[in-house]
Amino acid sequence: MKISKLIGLTVAVVVMTALGYGLAAWFLDSPAEQAKGATQLEQTLAQLSTDVSANGEYAVGDRLSGGSSSSESKKALEFDPAFPELQWDNLMPADWDPMAAFRGLNIAELQDNDPRAQEALDTMRKAWNDAPVNPEYTGKKVRIPGFAIPIEQSEKGVDELLLVPYFGACIHTPPPPANQIIHVKLSEPQPAVGAMQAYWVWGELTATKFSSEELGDAAYLLTATGIQPYED
Repeated sequence: MKISKLIGLTVAVVVMTALGYGLAAWFLDSPAEQAKGATQLEQTLAQLSTDVSANGEYAVGDRLSGGSSSSESKKALEFDPAFPELQWDNLMPADWDPMAAFRGLNIAELQDNDPRAQEALDTMRKAWNDAPVNPEYTGKKVRIPGFAIPIEQSEKGVDELLLVPYFGACIHTPPPPANQIIHVKLSEPQPAVGAMQAYWVWGELTATKFSSEELGDAAYLLTATGIQPYED
């Protein structure tokens, strides 16, 4: 992938993280021609909507609704109340700015052969890999929905996975900040965990670093008590 396009994808992910999914989804769902006269960021986001793929059920950038909506309320009651639902946004400290690494960056000026493009990408990746945790939730029992990326498996199935907040993270787009990736260790191997399948996972959350050159860095570890497929 070209460096300029990769930076554009990274900016799109930042918008999802910093501004909330609603605004970013509007951009990602808008066709490129609607971005005429818009800002460079809007044009980048609109262009991405023509490049990303969907699996038929979820499109790149889609998030799960969690158990707070009326359609999920009955399902939420089935979970052990000892594991309250955790929102992904709460994993970021309130005073941390995920956009800080982008200050002064003009994507339109960066060409693929410009060494500043790779330098900018490296700076952003380092800042996100070092993203701080929210200590309020470390050591707590939590339940959270997300998309799975298997990383370790035995003959019996998947032993470890990364959980990410939106479809396509770490696969179709650059990795999110480390505080938006959870390394999950399962109590029992799961025989059929596919990439980007949606799950509820619950257990104890700790601030433990995990690094993967291919998939990105996770700032949290969830020692899982249970896992089950997410259903709308």
